[in-house]
Amino acid sequence: MLPIDLAGKRAFVAGVGEDSGYGWAIVRALARAGASVCIGTWPPMWRIFTKSLERGRLDMSLPGGGQIEIERVFPLDAVFDTPEDVPDDIRADKRYAELTGYTIQEVAEGMRAAFGEPCLDILVHSLANGPEVQKALVDTSRAGYLAAVSASAYSLVSMVQRLGPLMRPGGAVVSLSYLAAERAVPGYGGGMSSAKAALEGDTRTLAFEAGRRWGIRVNTISAGPLASRAAKAIGTIDRMVDYYRANAPLQEVQTADDVGNTAAFLCSPLGAGISGETLHVDKGYHAMGMSADVPS
Repeated sequence: MLPIDLAGKRAFVAGVGEDSGYGWAIVRALARAGASVCIGTWPPMWRIFTKSLERGRLDMSLPGGGQIEIERVFPLDAVFDTPEDVPDDIRADKRYAELTGYTIQEVAEGMRAAFGEPCLDILVHSLANGPEVQKALVDTSRAGYLAAVSASAYSLVSMVQRLGPLMRPGGAVVSLSYLAAERAVPGYGGGMSSAKAALEGDTRTLAFEAGRRWGIRVNTISAGPLASRAAKAIGTIDRMVDYYRANAPLQEVQTADDVGNTAAFLCSPLGAGISGETLHVDKGYHAMGMSADVPS
């Protein structure tokens, strides 16, 4: 038996706001392997998410028995590196006004204050946002494009920069990408394809730099489409899921656990030799060069 054993490890999973997406599946897989888990949640969702946890409205069950135990939930807005970066209108927004410590730097300081240093073994970046994702790239504004890259790609750089020093040697960083980084995907616009391409390129560079500086690994998972609540913002997610099922080598619907289990593997000692990798978890769809419904 060759188990994935993360007992005694602490993970921080950024970008979890509900229990139907890839972020939660990663939380579940890490917890099942024995890791303790902290979560970073977008401030406008933080109260709803924490109340859902308190009231038992989230699926906390683990396969084989047991419950997911969350060590701490931090509010996190990953487009802001430091408190000085937060605009006045955001500070005054009622969804932010009563919260503090939600920039990346402050979350790192909160982790240090709560758990000491070093205190982290696993960092998961499950963050993506493109305010103009339903626009074609050719119709995307500069502001929309830069917002997509900031939230979906640079946030990984900033998190590694600030949380890397808290990580123990042998630690692992994993992010989530998508095939639009490599190929044109109609309907996935607003600069999100550019953001995912940047994320994958940064993964390779960060693997070298963070590996040499802190002895940690950096990888990304190029995941197939999942009809989570968050993905509904794309507008064509159900069509994308159906297209993958019809054309992938494995004619199955992608599940959140497919990606969660892969993330746990990459973050475990079993993945100790893997860094700088973009690993496709999409039922093999990325290998296809044309649609499958061609007469033989």
